[in-house]
This record gives sequence, structure tokens and C-alpha cells, in this order.
Amino acid sequence: MHAVSPVEPLTLKILVAGGFGVGKTTLVSAVSEIRPLRTEERLSEPGVGVDDTGGVEGKSTTTVAMDFGRITLREDLVLYLFGTPGQDRFWFLWDELAQGSLGAVVLADTRRLADCFAAIDYFERRGIPFVVAVNCFDGADRHPVVTVRTALDLDPGVPVLLCDARDRESVKDVLVGVVEHAMSLARERRRSLSAGA
Repeated sequence: MHAVSPVEPLTLKILVAGGFGVGKTTLVSAVSEIRPLRTEERLSEPGVGVDDTGGVEGKSTTTVAMDFGRITLREDLVLYLFGTPGQDRFWFLWDELAQGSLGAVVLADTRRLADCFAAIDYFERRGIPFVVAVNCFDGADRHPVVTVRTALDLDPGVPVLLCDARDRESVKDVLVGVVEHAMSLARERRRSLSAGA
């Protein structure tokens, strides 16, 4: 009788992007099964006038490089999560973080939807599959998905999901949505390539 060797899990890289203070660090922390790596620094006087804290006046720290976490979705599927910095002055890091990623979550706050445009544009231009996850903050107005989709001028195929970045199960649903969306797009590409061959 032969011993069954353990399955080597497939590891996938997912980016978590969005505007300053939208909840990226919180999302990564909510699901990570390891102690998340954070590169948080206190907001300081030199950032005044550079960093837009409108709508997040109570925020006292900012991500200056990335957040990193890991979650095992199934025995054979592990996701590495990379939270991107939300401020324009740290965007030079995005290209490095995006290399080799399967897809991305663009985290949105309905009080500051315009903060999503740069991340959406970034992933669209690079052909990286993404979903928009609306972080349902306490006290924020709730808008139907179709309203958010229209406001962000999203392609019809881009999933828009509602979530609570503090809730593990809610975040897992978003991550499953990213993986499914990316795999669906990959299947469509293979079909169109084989049809054209």
C-alpha cells in the first residue's frame, strides 16, 4: 500500500487596491491566517496638503509599501494577498506588486467613489482581472450595485460585490469572486484563441 503524498497547493497572488483609507489593511487582516505584514506609518506634518484625508479624518496611519497576508481557501488553493498603498506618492510600487498577480480587488467607499478611478484604470490598462468590492462602512449610504457600476463606468463584465472588510466570511466571498472572475476570463480567452486557430 502506497502512502498518498500531500497535494502541493496552487498559490495565487491577489492585489487589494483602492483609495486612501478605504479599508485595504483591514481587509487583508480580516482573512489572513498568518500575522499580516504591515508597513504602516503614522501620518505626519509633511503629509499635510499632500495626502487627502477628506472623509477619513480619524485615520492616523498609512500604508507606505504594502500589506501582506495569506489565506488557504481549499487544501489545494492558497492566496497571497498584497494590499497596495492608497496614496499617489507610493504608486511607483504598484508595478512591482502587480507582477504575477492573478487578479485584484478594488475596494470602494461610496462616500468617495472617485478614489477608485485610478485603480480601475490601472488594472484595465494592464489587462489584470478585477472585481470592485464596496466596503459597507457603518453610517455610509447604501447604493444598489447598478448605481455603483454606473457611477464608476465599469464594463458590464466586471463584478461589483458588497462586503464588510472587517468580516472574514464577507472578505472570503470577495476573494472567491476574484478567482472565479479571473478563471472565467482565462477560459474565454482560450476559447476565442482556439476558435481563431
